[in-house]
Amino acid sequence: MSSIEHSDPINAKILAISEDKIPGFVREPFVEIAERSGVELPVVIERIRAMLNAGTIRRIRQTLVTNNLADGALVAWRVPEEKLGAAFDFLFKDDPFSGHVVIRSTDSQTPGSQYRLWTTLKVPAGLSLERHCEVVMQHTGAEKFLLMPAKAIFTLGVGHVRRKTTELGEKTDKPAEMLTPGIVKLNELQWRVLVALKREFTPDEIGPDPWAKRAEEAGVDLDTFYRVVGELAERKIMGRFSTFLEHVKPLASGERVTKFNALFHWAVPAGREVEAGSEVGRHVCMTHCYWREGGPEFNNVNIMGVAHGTDKDRVLAHKYAIDDHLAKTGIPVSYTNVFWGGRSEIKPSELSPIEYRAWMEKMNGHAASV
Repeated sequence: MSSIEHSDPINAKILAISEDKIPGFVREPFVEIAERSGVELPVVIERIRAMLNAGTIRRIRQTLVTNNLADGALVAWRVPEEKLGAAFDFLFKDDPFSGHVVIRSTDSQTPGSQYRLWTTLKVPAGLSLERHCEVVMQHTGAEKFLLMPAKAIFTLGVGHVRRKTTELGEKTDKPAEMLTPGIVKLNELQWRVLVALKREFTPDEIGPDPWAKRAEEAGVDLDTFYRVVGELAERKIMGRFSTFLEHVKPLASGERVTKFNALFHWAVPAGREVEAGSEVGRHVCMTHCYWREGGPEFNNVNIMGVAHGTDKDRVLAHKYAIDDHLAKTGIPVSYTNVFWGGRSEIKPSELSPIEYRAWMEKMNGHAASV
């Protein structure tokens, strides 16, 4: 039987590429992984299937730049402690439009510490994030929520395996490029292809020519499927092809990919958010980096990012290296904090307007206007 450990030398070579090094859309993603990792294709297929079956890899899919498909935000929820677990369960199990669901804490009482529950949220373009959260409040007993849409994105990836060896302060050669979300509208055919494209891979789909079945699902021939995918790529919707590791829970082998996930906050002067985000985002330890406005309840933080690790002190050392770099770059930081992740579940956010109408009708007794 193939080794299922992410740390197995062959698996590590595969995962170093397959986690987040296949940008855009490629017609033969598993062939690409084999060529770039130096591992023969039959072995790549065998190992990825084994890791998916064992839960080491929790999902495989073509990711999308969902900020260009739906309105979204990071949401901080203030929930009474006795209702926190039930609220977490609702958002994970019963709200398909909430993606990451995390209970966070700080090492001391600081601004925003009372906001323990954090989620990412996407709703179809033109609909109300506020209204969605109000409905969630009715079902969870949450007392308040704060919406923090991304004004700019500097880093968005995973790559936990290759980041395990990241040195403190390790940076890319250039500052991170900024992506500004911009909603695009799709026609019915584009939506059909997109829905089929983004579905998670089953073990039997791992192999050469993986998109023929998806074209059939979309009701088009393969050439039409590729043509429409090309249209989506031109509209900056394609993300990357990725194998997502289970990085929160212990694996079947007993290993942990990561143990600590930290949401870093920095408050920099107004007008310097782009510069600061580009400098934070170039640090290799960061899996996410955004310009988001936290407002007065979070001491007006405006740069947020996430880093992971198996050792808390090492994660903090990465942050201190970033703090030091910002100081040396001449970017003042008036406030900074770390929100540590505890209980966590991650799922892709649903994007379909049809599914959203059905959900709102179920939750609120009437359909959303789409």
